[in-house]
Amino acid sequence: EGAPYWLTPQQVMTKMEKFKSFYKNGGVTISGGEPLLQPKFVKEFFQLCKADETHTAIDTAGSVLTEEVKAALEFTDLVLLDIKCIDPDIHKSLTGHPLQPTLDFAKYLEQQNIPVWIRYVLVPGITDRDGLIGKHADFVAGLKNVERMEVLPFHKIGASKYEKLGIDFPLLHTEVPTAEQVEKAKEIYRS
Repeated sequence: EGAPYWLTPQQVMTKMEKFKSFYKNGGVTISGGEPLLQPKFVKEFFQLCKADETHTAIDTAGSVLTEEVKAALEFTDLVLLDIKCIDPDIHKSLTGHPLQPTLDFAKYLEQQNIPVWIRYVLVPGITDRDGLIGKHADFVAGLKNVERMEVLPFHKIGASKYEKLGIDFPLLHTEVPTAEQVEKAKEIYRS
């Protein structure tokens, strides 16, 4: 129970066949963790999806851009890209990863004309200070392939997972944004 098991891309397609009525007018999205840490699987699976005329999307932090990832992106119709914060130091403290690879990933998607939805997490007092939303919006506005911009309000749903693992939840005392704060952030992107 709960043990991992491995499927080939073809085995996943076979399992999906019985659910085709649910995704035939939409498509499939691979998310994670970070799905692009398994780019060979993503590429092979998306090749099968394209042969089946199924729309493909990937949900990623965009921190990995190897030749194998680029090969997988050739079969990707849409990228859902999280750019957590435009400030490199805050991004690193929130994610544990540097910001620049994600920005480079976004620019690569633009060069390849791969449609992207950008997602920004509004964390009061952290990602909304010192004009960071405006700087983030300026970066996004400079990309020609952005189809959608989403402001995601910070939440504490994952706090219980941290507790079960005996790990301190670093944002435990951070407030959840109000509806007004979310609307203010959205207005900055609209402008």
